[in-house]
Amino acid sequence: MFGRGRVEKRSGLTVTLLTASATFSLFLIAALAIVWGVYYGPGPGARQGDRTVVTLASGSGVSAIAAQLKAAGVIRSTDLFKAAATFTGADRKLRAGEYEVPSGTSLGGVLKLLVEGRVVRHFVTLPEGWSSAQALDILAKEPVLTGTVETTPEEGSLWPDTYEIARGDTRQSVIDRMQRAANENLRLLWAQRGPGTVVRNPEEAVILASIVEKETGLAAERPRVAAVFSNRLRQGMRLESDPTIVYGLTQGRPLGRGIRRSELQRETAWNTYQIDGLPPTPIANPGKDALQAVLNPPAEQALFFVADGSGGHAFAATYEEHLRNVARWRQIERQKAGLPPEAPAPAAPDASAAPMTAPSDQATITLPAGATQGLR
Repeated sequence: MFGRGRVEKRSGLTVTLLTASATFSLFLIAALAIVWGVYYGPGPGARQGDRTVVTLASGSGVSAIAAQLKAAGVIRSTDLFKAAATFTGADRKLRAGEYEVPSGTSLGGVLKLLVEGRVVRHFVTLPEGWSSAQALDILAKEPVLTGTVETTPEEGSLWPDTYEIARGDTRQSVIDRMQRAANENLRLLWAQRGPGTVVRNPEEAVILASIVEKETGLAAERPRVAAVFSNRLRQGMRLESDPTIVYGLTQGRPLGRGIRRSELQRETAWNTYQIDGLPPTPIANPGKDALQAVLNPPAEQALFFVADGSGGHAFAATYEEHLRNVARWRQIERQKAGLPPEAPAPAAPDASAAPMTAPSDQATITLPAGATQGLR
């Protein structure tokens, strides 16, 4: 009897332990299922659209990040977010920046997004040959940027390129980056200048390169255009560049029409039909190719060029050859306008005379995109 009681007591204890173990296992399974569901299950839906944009400031701690995510409706619980971040070690790897969180992203998905740093990337581009005034227009239209630029940057002081920006960056900070890039690149390019360059210092290089940049939209032509202007400067000839007329009128804004004869003859500090040598400042922000062309011009005898109807230019070493190129261009113009061919005009005896032929101040000289129309 005594032995049987001991066996029954042991059997009861075993049953109790097995029951408790089973209960704990079920509880653990249920708890794991809950955790799994919370961590991997669908998160809150976006309040608007199919995603939520949230920006995490640099230096924010886990608590601040959790509060911001909760306020944006990206997570349901700050405590669960902090616990998950601590348990997975993500709390030491969260990255600042702007994020687009798809609607319904799980808690685990949010943590992965922040750990991998898959931030929204914004870019702003300053094209080659655009003025500083136009650069300010570009930055003013970027909604992710803040603040204003107090003064227009000096012409030619900005480096044309594509820059990555972040939401909240100031417009002045982007200008500062453009100017630092311009200074550094100009320093490197100036050190690589060749003996054939006509410019005497980096400032003159930027001025001449800005004119080259505005004269042609074809990269392959920039060296030849630079050579033409270099040849003219060496021979004491005026540059006679149409874009310099426009800059004297608009200070870097598009003219929006052709150049009038009176504007060709108007004296401004930049009108290279009226002044000798280089203008006092650049007329745009030149890029690397234009600067390299000015600092290392090819051996080229041409002194003139005119649009050829294909988007490029016809170059000439003599004025007579240039007149023939001009005649061909005018016939192309007439053909495009649906007019009959023009009778050949006698050659002008004075090769240094201003070669524009607008009959009155109301007539305009049309400028093709990226090219010039007038004789040079």
